[in-house]
Amino acid sequence: MVKFSTSRFGVLEADEEKIINFSDGLVGLPDLKRFILIDHKDTPLKWLQAVDDPDIAFIVASPDIIIEGYSTDVDRTVKNYLQIEDENDIVVFVILRVSGEDVIANFQGPLAINASSRKGVQIILERSHKAFQKTS
Repeated sequence: MVKFSTSRFGVLEADEEKIINFSDGLVGLPDLKRFILIDHKDTPLKWLQAVDDPDIAFIVASPDIIIEGYSTDVDRTVKNYLQIEDENDIVVFVILRVSGEDVIANFQGPLAINASSRKGVQIILERSHKAFQKTS
């Protein structure tokens, strides 16, 4: 069990196997590697809370709840990096941020997580990249 403080949720405890390891960190936060997911009330949203920094937490969501029919097909390179053996193990989130009254989803830097191994990576997509695409 890992016990840590957060500025939003107070002191939390998490089983070691619940911690998601982003071995490369996230964009702009290369030194933060360990995160947990926390349910956000009774919504499909979640908090991605850094274990090692009490002030870092992001609201995340599955891309398909933001854009209906959005495909979250992840390319083979990412699947290999995450050591995906079962397609059902891959979970994709986008980070949300609030700007004034707007909620903005970061589709250019989605998070891919191996639900079995708890290994994660932030994917940086170029505008022409087809790893994620809207389906009709």
